[in-house]
Amino acid sequence: MIQVGIVGGTGYTGVELLRLLVNHPEAEVRVITSRAESGVRVDELYPSLRGFLDLEFTVPDVAELVSCDVVFFATPHGVAQAMMPELISRGVRVIDLSADFRIRNQGVWEMWYGQEHGCPELIEQAVYGLPEVNREAIRSAQLVACPGCYPTATQLGFIPLLEKNLVDPGDLIANAASGVSGAGRQGKIDNLMSEVSDSFKAYACGGHRHLPEIEQGLRDVQSTEATPAKVTFVPHLLPMIRGIHATLYATLTDSAADLQALFEERYRDEPFVDVLPAGSHPQTRTVKSVNTCRISVFEPQQRGKVVVLSVIDNLTKGASGQAVQNMNIMFGLNETTGLNQVAILP
Repeated sequence: MIQVGIVGGTGYTGVELLRLLVNHPEAEVRVITSRAESGVRVDELYPSLRGFLDLEFTVPDVAELVSCDVVFFATPHGVAQAMMPELISRGVRVIDLSADFRIRNQGVWEMWYGQEHGCPELIEQAVYGLPEVNREAIRSAQLVACPGCYPTATQLGFIPLLEKNLVDPGDLIANAASGVSGAGRQGKIDNLMSEVSDSFKAYACGGHRHLPEIEQGLRDVQSTEATPAKVTFVPHLLPMIRGIHATLYATLTDSAADLQALFEERYRDEPFVDVLPAGSHPQTRTVKSVNTCRISVFEPQQRGKVVVLSVIDNLTKGASGQAVQNMNIMFGLNETTGLNQVAILP
């Protein structure tokens, strides 16, 4: 049984981890930490877990965490860096859901996240946890940087096109919309139901910190002689709790390509990517609470533009579900273990 520790268990990604792990047949949550809620029973804060988990939140303690086989960090950006060096030096395997180790260029990370990196010596060691690209490296990794939600939906949509050099990589557009849980659990006026209900808006149009992560991931799958991928990324806020819909645009450089066959072949053996039949339009409700990305691809009016529709649950495939998928790979389990739920409808 894999002994699991979770640092920062009070946010949405933390409780999503718990929802998945309490029914995982090969994992047991041993430690869950929160400075603010230390001493509080987990099922008191989250009554949905009554009868599933008999733990209290504790103050983060490296001496306790090193008794775990794997530690998940579900913390704000910058927090994991303080504890990471000691955990790594003592052989603990770590899956970080924050952005602390996703971007390999230290200067780029510091520019977008507005702070000095606390342990740059570990950046190179981290493996980017997108299984559809880095599965083999994840198997032996000690530190996995779990991808962000927008980057997951966007990369999975663009990757087949860039791998085969079928589009102009210098002019990619990602128009993506997320439910309000993507902003986290902290109270903000802009995220109140009365503020977001019956409304729809773009934000961070001038630059969003997921952009360098998206471009880094796309460039990793390109051939060395290709023009580096450049993305115009515009996020939007949807008046719903969870889910991401990414509409992706690119200019085709090969008009003869069979796009439907390309996507079906690329993701044929991927357990958590579902390429829908030609002409289908994926909906966020079909991935609610599951670790699946559903994708459709179009060339409208055969005018040389490809449009990819990609939907995920931002808290599951976009965060905690993908983290558990990474854990399964790291510990030699079937990748789908504990993740074979059916989406919630209606």
